[in-house]
Amino acid sequence: MNSVEGLVNQIQGLSTTASDVLSLQNLLKQADDSLHAESTRLLPFLDQLDPSKHSLGYLYFLEACTAGPVTKEQAGSYVLMIARFITSCIAEQIRLAPDKFITVCKRFKDQVLLLEEPLRGVAPMLTAIRKLQSSSEHLTALHPEFLLLCLLSRCYKAGLSILEEDVFEVDQPRDLFLFCYYGLVASQTGNDKHWKKVVPESIGASTQCMLLLYTSVVVTAPMSTVNAIAVEAFKKYILVSLIHHGQSPTNLPKYASSVAQRNLKNLCQPYIELANSYSNGKIADIETYVEANKDKFESDNNLGLVKQAVSSMYKRNIQRLTQTYLTLSLQDIANRVQLNSPKEAEMHVLQMIKDGEIYATINQKDGMVRFLEDPEQYKTCEMIEHIDSSIQRLMTLSKKLNGVDELMSCDPLYLLKAGRERQRFDFDDFDNVPQRFNI
Repeated sequence: MNSVEGLVNQIQGLSTTASDVLSLQNLLKQADDSLHAESTRLLPFLDQLDPSKHSLGYLYFLEACTAGPVTKEQAGSYVLMIARFITSCIAEQIRLAPDKFITVCKRFKDQVLLLEEPLRGVAPMLTAIRKLQSSSEHLTALHPEFLLLCLLSRCYKAGLSILEEDVFEVDQPRDLFLFCYYGLVASQTGNDKHWKKVVPESIGASTQCMLLLYTSVVVTAPMSTVNAIAVEAFKKYILVSLIHHGQSPTNLPKYASSVAQRNLKNLCQPYIELANSYSNGKIADIETYVEANKDKFESDNNLGLVKQAVSSMYKRNIQRLTQTYLTLSLQDIANRVQLNSPKEAEMHVLQMIKDGEIYATINQKDGMVRFLEDPEQYKTCEMIEHIDSSIQRLMTLSKKLNGVDELMSCDPLYLLKAGRERQRFDFDDFDNVPQRFNI
C-alpha cells in the first residue's frame, strides 16, 4: 500500500511538463503489474488524482480498477467515473498509453450495455475518439464501439456524422471491417420508413455514395480468409447496387483479394439469384422469388433492403421509358411498368420528379406525361464551385497516395517480401535475343 501511495505522489509531481510526463510513463509501466495486484484497493486513491491534470496516472489506476468482473451496481458508479475522465482528460497524455485508454473505453461500453442504457455512452465515446485520434482521418479502435452504441440506442444521426468523415489511416483491419459494417447497418436501420429518412432518395445524395463506398471497401479489403463481416457486407453490396444503380456488379473489382473472388459469390447465392431476377425487369418474377426466400432475407436482417430493391425496379422501368419516348400517357406507363393503375403511375412519376431522378411534366387534363432533358447546364456559380471542390479533393488525395507509395517503396519489410516473391529470373534484365540464328 505504501508503494501505491508513493506512486500517487509521483503522479502528482510528474504531470506538469512534457519531460516529466515521459518519466512518469516509464514509472507507471514498471508499476503496472503491482497496480493490477492491488486493483481492489485502488478506488480510494482515484480521489487524490485530478483527471484534468494527472490524466496518464489516472488512466493507469482506472484501468487496473476496472480489470475485474463488474456487477450491475458497480457499473453505475464506474460509468460516471469513466465518463468524467473521458471528458476532462488531456489528449496528449492519454495518447502515451493508447492501449490502456482503448481498454477503459471498451469496458465503459460494456458497462453501459450492462445497465441497458447505451445512449449514455454515445457522447463520451465520441469525445474519446476525438482525443485518441491523431487526425480526423484516423480510424481508431473506438470507432466501431461508438457506432455499436449508436445502433443500440437508435441514435443514427450521430453515427452518420462520423461516417461522413474521410478515413486514411487504420490501426487494425478488424476495426475497418466492423466500422464499415456497423455504418451500413446504421444507414439501413432495418426498416423502410427510416431508410428513406436517413438515406434520401435524391440523385447524388452523399449518404447513398457512402453506402456503396463502405460495402465496396469491406468486400475488396485484403483478407487471408473469408470472414462473416465480408459475407454480410457483400449481401448488402448487391442490394444497395440494385437500389441505386439498377444493376449488381457481376464481378468484384480486380483489386479484391483472391479469397473474396473465389468464395463470396458462393456464400451469397440467394442474393446473386435475386440480382439475376432483377436484371430481367419483370416485377412478377422478382416478387415471386422474394416471397419464396423471404425467411432467408429476414434472418439476414436484409428484408427491408430487399423490399427497397423491388420497389426501385418500378423507377428503373420508368427511367427506361424516358430513353425511348418523349410523351406517354399514365395508362401506358402503368401497363409497361406493371403498376395497378394510372393513379399509382402518377404517384411514382411525381415522386421521381421531386427526387430529381427524371425530368418531366404531367398534363392533368389528358393524363399525358412529357419527358424533358436535364435542365442543368453546368455553368452556374454553385456548380462550378462544386466541380472545383471535387477537383481539389482529388488532388489532395493524389498527393497522399503518392506519399504513401514513396514510403512503401522504401520500407525494408516490403522490399524484403517483394524480393522473395520476385521470380528467380527477370528476363527484362537481359538483352533482347533474336529467336532465329543465321548460321
